[in-house]
Amino acid sequence: MKIRSPRLIRMIASCLGALIWCWMKTIRVWYWSPDGRQHPVDASQQRFIYAFWHDSILAPMTTRTKIEMLISQHADGELVARICQWVGFGVVRGSSTRGGHEALVNMIHSDPHAHLGITPDGPKGPRRRVQVGMIYMASRTGVPIVCCGFGFTNVRRLTSWDRFAIPRPFSRIVGVVSEPIHVPPNLDRGQLEQWRIHVEDAFLRATAQAEDWAKRIRVEGPIAPPPAVTHEPQRRAAA
Repeated sequence: MKIRSPRLIRMIASCLGALIWCWMKTIRVWYWSPDGRQHPVDASQQRFIYAFWHDSILAPMTTRTKIEMLISQHADGELVARICQWVGFGVVRGSSTRGGHEALVNMIHSDPHAHLGITPDGPKGPRRRVQVGMIYMASRTGVPIVCCGFGFTNVRRLTSWDRFAIPRPFSRIVGVVSEPIHVPPNLDRGQLEQWRIHVEDAFLRATAQAEDWAKRIRVEGPIAPPPAVTHEPQRRAAA
């Protein structure tokens, strides 16, 4: 059942926001990046498009760094947007299917001292498939993309299309971020697709590395991240 009442949405968002804030306070988060920087970096020094899969959207809610989140204009997006605002994120509404141009304009002119946050396989999938809208946005704005893959040491996954991840209290999330990806300006359609595949491969590789790291922690206890993935990520064939 879709929730339409703005007042009810605000009430539910406040309750869920408070619950998520308290829940995520129990989670320990480790990040690893190839350049040794602690992410997310200070946005006043350098601005990034931080990308994370839709199933891992709770993971960035452990940070207090200023991030402007791109949230779908679909009906369910209103609740997500309210929750994001409750936990301290900025929100830009739109997606590749609804309000895409308006969202692009808003993100181009958003807070220059805030990062941009995008779930490039949202709002409806396919799961872990990068949509070209993020590549176009990076090309137009000149803001480099950082792909954030997450692994969970103890997690419950829903049966939704994205297999949404809910980390269990007092567990650990590990994040592996890619090197910044600078998408050239003024790309044509074919070039956008080439860069989409390039970014998707980097994203899947970071995710595979994070999931390997989390698996090793479950078996061996707290350990440093592996220097490289132990298996090749499986990339979904183009439709």
